[in-house]
Amino acid sequence: MFDLPLPVHPTAYARGIPPHVPSGDTDPDHPFALTLSRRAPTDLLLGRAAPIVLARFATLADAMQGAIDHAEAIAREAPPQLLAILDRDERLVLAGAASDHAVAWSHPVTSAAEARGVVTEASQLRAQAGRAAAWGESDLAAQLRRRADLLDARLVDPLWRVFAARALQVAA
Repeated sequence: MFDLPLPVHPTAYARGIPPHVPSGDTDPDHPFALTLSRRAPTDLLLGRAAPIVLARFATLADAMQGAIDHAEAIAREAPPQLLAILDRDERLVLAGAASDHAVAWSHPVTSAAEARGVVTEASQLRAQAGRAAAWGESDLAAQLRRRADLLDARLVDPLWRVFAARALQVAA
């Protein structure tokens, strides 16, 4: 589904520690986990690319609200962070970019054909990012990788696609 377990962006917090999400808890019985991915170069080299579980929630609506609470704690000048909501079996339920006190949720793909198209486009963007990095264009490479990660965020597990799309309609 992703190159790594989840798309990751470096955090703007001291030592990479995200702010506390007040509306969630760490009860392992809750089915939804709000996660923040890590793909900072140091994390990759040290093998710590697994996502950080910010909190666990009893309902998808609570997890979405937890994501918004997390976004409100992000500094305005910080780059967007990709948050993902996973179910208890670590399937992607919903993902979005958090910044400027809001979360821009990625709409899930609706079919296997659309998922294949998204994977192809994300792969092409990552290839372009690799070429940009080789030419010393680190800002462009980072931007292309971010766009690829946002495309990957649409790859919701087939079990959750319809439900996640409906949840976004209700939230709107």
